[in-house]
Amino acid sequence: MQRIIKTITYSIASLLFVCGVVEARPFMNTTGAANPPLGHAEFCWQAPSECSDRASSPKPYPLSQASWEAILAVNATVNAEVMPLTDLQIWGREELWSYPQGVGDCEDYVLEKRRRLQEAGVPASALLITVVLQPNGDGHAVLTVRTDRGDVVLDNLNDRVLPWEQTDYTFLKLQSPRNSAQWELVDDARAIAVGAISR
Repeated sequence: MQRIIKTITYSIASLLFVCGVVEARPFMNTTGAANPPLGHAEFCWQAPSECSDRASSPKPYPLSQASWEAILAVNATVNAEVMPLTDLQIWGREELWSYPQGVGDCEDYVLEKRRRLQEAGVPASALLITVVLQPNGDGHAVLTVRTDRGDVVLDNLNDRVLPWEQTDYTFLKLQSPRNSAQWELVDDARAIAVGAISR
């Protein structure tokens, strides 16, 4: 019964978001250029085509009930298909970004979700890899989808897709919507005490 109530509550919240009823600061503000994560820079060097998307005037992805359900499905499906392991466990090294082959860490989930959503027609300029801090201070990567209703977060730690400000994370930096090889600092008031960690 509790699960049914939770599902109904989540469905209502999702519908309200799609209809534009739930809004606070829907889009992240950025404050300038940031260094890309080392793993992403190496990923781009090894696969330049993965980081060659350019958009002079990027536009948010139009959100409908169908496109929202597709986003939810990709998040849940990839979360279910990939078993979480660290790069050290998989590759014997601390940081290596790659598409998951049944196992992966947070950025591998992100890459796979980004690929599947692009295949579904979402432009690369609306699919932004994002670096955050968890409440315990650990670094983490999530995928931000920039929709016309605001920025929403796909997370391997949560099958729910939430508006960015409704997560427990501190947002540090994200891919530029204009250039998939470049990154920007996020203006998140929650980052005051941790700004030096990943910037």
